[in-house]
Amino acid sequence: MTVSPLVWIVTIVVILALLAFDYFFHVRKAHIPTLRESAIWSAAYVGVAVLFGLGVLVFGGGGPGGEYFAGYITEKALSVDNLFVFLIIMQSFRVPREDQQKVLLFGIAFALVARTGFIFLGAALINQFAWIFYLFGVILILTAGNMLKSDDEDDEADNIAVRAAKKLVHTTDHYDGDKLFTEVDGKRAMTPMLLVMIAIGATDILFALDSIPAIFGLTQDTFLVFTAVAFSLLGLRQLFFLIEGLLDRLIYLSYGLAAILAFIGVKLILHALHENNLPFINDGEHVPVIEVSTAVSLSVIIGVLVVTVAASLLSPAGRAQNAINGARRHATSYLDAEYTKDADERERIFAKLLEERDQIIALGPKYRAKVRREEELMALLERARDSHEQAVERGEAQPAGPSKILD
Repeated sequence: MTVSPLVWIVTIVVILALLAFDYFFHVRKAHIPTLRESAIWSAAYVGVAVLFGLGVLVFGGGGPGGEYFAGYITEKALSVDNLFVFLIIMQSFRVPREDQQKVLLFGIAFALVARTGFIFLGAALINQFAWIFYLFGVILILTAGNMLKSDDEDDEADNIAVRAAKKLVHTTDHYDGDKLFTEVDGKRAMTPMLLVMIAIGATDILFALDSIPAIFGLTQDTFLVFTAVAFSLLGLRQLFFLIEGLLDRLIYLSYGLAAILAFIGVKLILHALHENNLPFINDGEHVPVIEVSTAVSLSVIIGVLVVTVAASLLSPAGRAQNAINGARRHATSYLDAEYTKDADERERIFAKLLEERDQIIALGPKYRAKVRREEELMALLERARDSHEQAVERGEAQPAGPSKILD
């Protein structure tokens, strides 16, 4: 699709304006977004992406339009998977609830910059070396295999960039609002806020290594690749607060994403064979193979996502996993005095904890077995209950339901 420099400039300006709007009107003043606020703005950003796609359909035709939507849906699904890691990072660094929006927006902005660099690098490589499709295909198939591996014990927050930053700069143990640096005993020190941004920035680069080959497997049009990636990232902050409670429940999403990446990887290798010029494959001649159309790709991507998300939401195992992980996370947050200064937010956390407690009680033996370190979790829930009862006695909280955590 031929795109004029003016269209490029206008598109980039609009994307930057949306990021600036998000910062100045939603993130600059630290606050905890409501579910209604997150739903409205998440829908608004999806609407902008869909309207852009319709514009591509009208002015570019069905082919480019289908490629854009296939790329956007794939990148959006991969972005949701990235939210799992963002949740782990923010939980590991004990990011105050009010400041999580700013961390997420930084992650989105950094991801956009990093992926834009990879997009133009990938486009340059594709133009110069047709065999790069073989490499992209292998990367996606290997990534699909890695997504099927259990990584429960991984510490996503303890990456090389964070360890290097801790060694180079003196760091504090506590936050100072949303400041990146503060003073301790008259000396300048780095706060955990900067560390968490470094952690998210480093993981964003890793995410781009499978994100960009995936989108190039659906379209080689640089403009469509850039816009699909950009619009999939916009609204990711709002989506995090909207579906945060469902993240643990999407237990089959990684399987669906693995299937999609493997499918695109095979599609890339087939395309590479069709365009082959490597002398040791078919004497450097093109290999007559079937190429997967955009319509088929879009159907496979949507179909796999619908099946895996529906299976996750309807699965008893998903409900069990969601209750167990949610109870552990909410109890830890409730006991953390620095997590939030908002009394209503603390009440919301405890109410969720009670709801998850009841769900855990109702679990049968089959799903109770999924509770890792069960005694530790039960002790954590008891401490949260005791802390809430003390807050009620001081007049700082409202009485809850039954005081017993577990039978």
